[in-house]
Amino acid sequence: MRKHSEEYLTGNLTAMIDVVFQLIIFFVCTVNMQDKAIDDSIRLAMAPHGEPVVRKDPLEINLDVDARGQVSLNRDPYSRDELANMLKKVVQEHPGQPIPVIIRGDAATKHEAIQKAMDACVKAGIWKIKFAAFKERR
Repeated sequence: MRKHSEEYLTGNLTAMIDVVFQLIIFFVCTVNMQDKAIDDSIRLAMAPHGEPVVRKDPLEINLDVDARGQVSLNRDPYSRDELANMLKKVVQEHPGQPIPVIIRGDAATKHEAIQKAMDACVKAGIWKIKFAAFKERR
């Protein structure tokens, strides 16, 4: 009887482990950036009869309007003119594509502040505007 020597495929797994760690770092960093973009201090109003968003547009811009009426994008405050100029640049970078804007207004903010954000969008040529709200209490 002859013994068969089993051959095992071997290789250097160091490169594979490096790739896995780089992917983990990438995903941790991108999730962290998403969390910083959303202002948790804004209390959204209730809209029990509204339709939930099913699909998110990659060009979507989220504007936050806090209770004091300050408009911000990625937690950076903007005046109406600064915001309009920034939005114009986005429109120019994506000609022919509708740029959707979601306004996240605090439940305690006055409509005048929401109107300021809407005016900046219109000044930039953006007409696709939605408002964020909770469908039901969590």
